[in-house]
Amino acid sequence: MERSPLAGPGLVRWSEGDFGLLVACNSAEMTAHLGGPETQEQLVSRHRRYLALEERGQMFRITLGGDSVGSIGFWETSWQGESAWETGWSVLPGFQGRGIAAAAARLVVGEARATGRHRRLHAFPSADHAASNGVCRKAGFTLGGEHDFEYPKGTWMRCNDWSVELSAAD
Repeated sequence: MERSPLAGPGLVRWSEGDFGLLVACNSAEMTAHLGGPETQEQLVSRHRRYLALEERGQMFRITLGGDSVGSIGFWETSWQGESAWETGWSVLPGFQGRGIAAAAARLVVGEARATGRHRRLHAFPSADHAASNGVCRKAGFTLGGEHDFEYPKGTWMRCNDWSVELSAAD
């Protein structure tokens, strides 16, 4: 669902050619709240997972005009005994602070809702990452509290649980 350059950010389904964007988002600055940069092998594995999501979620390249400016997606998770979607995003430094991530998050809410598969979409930004918590607030998510998460494997971090209702309760 690509949008016109004047309409704000758009989402394009993740494809084989998007590996370079994943590499560009792997700097120390971009991953400071996620345990630091990944190795080349980890990036290749992540790219393969993104391509293979199918009915278990969808990753997107965020576009603005003709530029690829970041990534966002949603994937299945289990949270507090409930199956749900989880979302996460990354916007390149030169495009941060313009509301792109919040606009993309609102678009992803619509994509996740359209699947009809899960009742809630969660985001788990680091509790001390003001920008990502602001994205959640601006995108219409509700704060559910702080929790300890293991991410990446072997590293514990304090995260906020933000969520948005996608459908009525079963």
